[in-house]
Amino acid sequence: MPRPRRPRRTALVVVAVLVVLALLVSLLVTALVLRRPLPDAQGSQTLPGLGAEVEVTRDARGVPTIVAETPADLFMAQGYVSAQDRFFEMDYRRHVTAGRLSELVGQDEDALAADRMVRTLGWRRVAEQEWGLLSQEARDHLQAYADGVNAYLQDRDPGSIAMEYTVLGLRVPQQAPEPWEPVDSLAWLKALAWDLRSNYDRELSRASTYQFVPDVARVEELFPPYPQDRNLPIVSAADAAAPADAATVSAGVDLGPDLTGTDLQAALASADRALAAVPRLVGEGEGVGSNSWVVGGAHTTSGKPILANDPHLGLSAPGTLSQVGLRCAEVDDVCPFDVTGFAFAGLPGVVIGHNGELAWGLTNMGADVTDFFLERIDRNDVRVDGTHEPLEVRMETIEVAGGDDVEHAVRSTRHGPIISDVLPVDDATRGPLPQDAPGNRFAVSLAWTALEPGRTVEAFFELMTARDADDVSAAAAKFDVPAQNIVFATTDGHIGYQAPGRIPVRATVEGPFPSDGTWPRPGWDSRYDWQGWVDPAELPRVLDPAEGFVVAANQAVAPAGVGPFLMDDADYGYRSQRIRDVLAARIAAGQPVDVASTADLQTDRYSPYAEALLPALLEVEVPDAFDRAGQDLLREWDLTMEADSSAAMYFAAVWAEVLELTFADDLPEGHAPTGDSRWLEVVRTMLQNPTSPWWDDRTTPGVIEGRDDVLARAMVSARHALTAQIGGRTDDWAWGLLHVAAPEHPLLGGAGSPAAVRRLVNPAPQGVGGGASLVDATGWDASSGSYAVTSAPAMRMVVDLGDLDSSTWVNLTGTSGHPASVHYDDQLEAWAQGRQFPWPFSAAAVQADAVDRQTLVPPEG
Repeated sequence: MPRPRRPRRTALVVVAVLVVLALLVSLLVTALVLRRPLPDAQGSQTLPGLGAEVEVTRDARGVPTIVAETPADLFMAQGYVSAQDRFFEMDYRRHVTAGRLSELVGQDEDALAADRMVRTLGWRRVAEQEWGLLSQEARDHLQAYADGVNAYLQDRDPGSIAMEYTVLGLRVPQQAPEPWEPVDSLAWLKALAWDLRSNYDRELSRASTYQFVPDVARVEELFPPYPQDRNLPIVSAADAAAPADAATVSAGVDLGPDLTGTDLQAALASADRALAAVPRLVGEGEGVGSNSWVVGGAHTTSGKPILANDPHLGLSAPGTLSQVGLRCAEVDDVCPFDVTGFAFAGLPGVVIGHNGELAWGLTNMGADVTDFFLERIDRNDVRVDGTHEPLEVRMETIEVAGGDDVEHAVRSTRHGPIISDVLPVDDATRGPLPQDAPGNRFAVSLAWTALEPGRTVEAFFELMTARDADDVSAAAAKFDVPAQNIVFATTDGHIGYQAPGRIPVRATVEGPFPSDGTWPRPGWDSRYDWQGWVDPAELPRVLDPAEGFVVAANQAVAPAGVGPFLMDDADYGYRSQRIRDVLAARIAAGQPVDVASTADLQTDRYSPYAEALLPALLEVEVPDAFDRAGQDLLREWDLTMEADSSAAMYFAAVWAEVLELTFADDLPEGHAPTGDSRWLEVVRTMLQNPTSPWWDDRTTPGVIEGRDDVLARAMVSARHALTAQIGGRTDDWAWGLLHVAAPEHPLLGGAGSPAAVRRLVNPAPQGVGGGASLVDATGWDASSGSYAVTSAPAMRMVVDLGDLDSSTWVNLTGTSGHPASVHYDDQLEAWAQGRQFPWPFSAAAVQADAVDRQTLVPPEG
């Protein structure tokens, strides 16, 4: 009886045809939309404005090396190549940094909030002011780069530049991108400084926590002092070249009701919302930092220094940094560039790398360059020392693609812009009143060094041609923001460290508010105003230290009381001390340091959390055998957070539970423990006090919990949570199953995009080892309920000053910003596995490594 089968066969045929048609459509879309923007990296291409031919070679991973006869041709060619590879990333960044994201994406609540906040901060306005401060040489380099970008954009429609324009065009019409301007490059530095700013998160957290715990001393227990007796600063007291200067900490602080009022706390909460609205272009949170170190030639196999660097930034696709080589055909005073390293798309030159004589690395110094000022607002005035000053007000018009323009008022005091009224606030939340309303209400303004024009871009140009410590110091004097530790090494055998940055001077004030920058400051009292800037000559530095190495990994720069006051909220130094300990042990054992051992150290996964917490965990009794299976994993554990380790997974879950059980009842929303090095230091101290009030759960009246109660509950809860998530067999557990690095496209990679689009633009997630505050710093947020990686090394590099061609490097994703390119994420797997690639530098090595060859030529005639 075959007849009943016919409809089924017909249906199967129809389905098969539809599948084939869908596949053909998919292939056609891929070819037309995804592959159309891929640049031609071979042959000869005309570049108007060039003075002579420029050679561009690319290696097997698409890394370009550009060789030109003049700086103008060199940076023009870099602009052209940057636009080829990553223009949408550049365009997205400039829309964000100018507060014009709504022009790109259309009507979107988050985009409008971002525009309001960025316009309030005025990144683009400050960048425009910086243009006039720069040397003619720096302006020439920036203009040449812009000319190269615009030459690539000429006569290209949006869909042939980047597939993102085609996808966004389904939402709002996409016009041809505007020409690139040099100020677009400068504005990017403001975004970089914003994401790498110092302690404002902790400053705001102190003030918000005070409402729940109105005791300054108890709040400060959650922000313990830097443990300089255990985790050494970058520069010792003996090596510090700067004079002694006491930190500006006032005594007898008693805030009383000043920070607990409803209006003030509402203003702080509103400011917190506004700050969170700014897109993170580099990264966010406590995990953003870096490792760097340099070892002198007396302790290396080559007899010359070895330098390592790996900046810890947010995960994105494409990655934040990209690799490039820039070389003058003849290196001389007229054309001095012969440099290779990592660059930001949209900014000429390289920011980290080496030339033929000097290598340098950067890590976030964490200098306190921001302060919140609490302002008393009365109508359109702000109170100052018993009198009134008028607020400065300017209007900004935010254009919205496909929608109506939005008018935005920016109000400022002498300290900086008011940020607590950036986003609309329901009066029921007791936020700041409109500017024309009567009354006396609080507002929050932000003082930030980056809101003053500076010359940081010149510092990058000077580092590219630096030859010795004096050159580094001269460049550092212009490195206004973000304040970055500079470690360096030279081919003639010197190693060193230099602290740069524009650091505010704060006066010591004997009053109700702390004056060291750790808490918000009373704007109505001018004694708390900044008093100027630290003299760059006083900033810490060291050359050829006696111990033979320098480690700069976001820890304190110098011992307390030595040198000018820089910050009171550094990373707590567990990563830096681990690096120091490994290097010191290797040197003591007479084992020379080489490139391979240095790269291995960059992926060291030893956990200081486990070292501190494990003894107490193993002493706690867990009666039930099923629950005890988790604790048993820890007994033979080697304390390393390897991707395949079941004990590492369990310990991470226990750590998250300890923080939740201990602090959830004490802290305001949005300020839960993230699990970074500060919280390790807090818990480490509390472990010595089993009856600390912090252990007690205030939601269980009549029951007083102690340390062991919390630790036992944490282990049981972790065991059950992982059983529900992974399964009951601990043999099936592995840290990399949950600890996943998943770079995401900034616009199209989120949950709001269709799954098909996300699959196209987001690289395949990678299970990785490591963790927060480990040397292999794949950070995660313990308060989020997820173990996913939130920050990680954006790159890793190891430079051998004895043989520059023996150096190695790896990028997070790849050199290209085009999802259809083979170089979009071709380094991700190696990065996840801790591998690095050869990094040729000499002309012969670069030529031997070349896969693609491109010649940029000036127009005929």
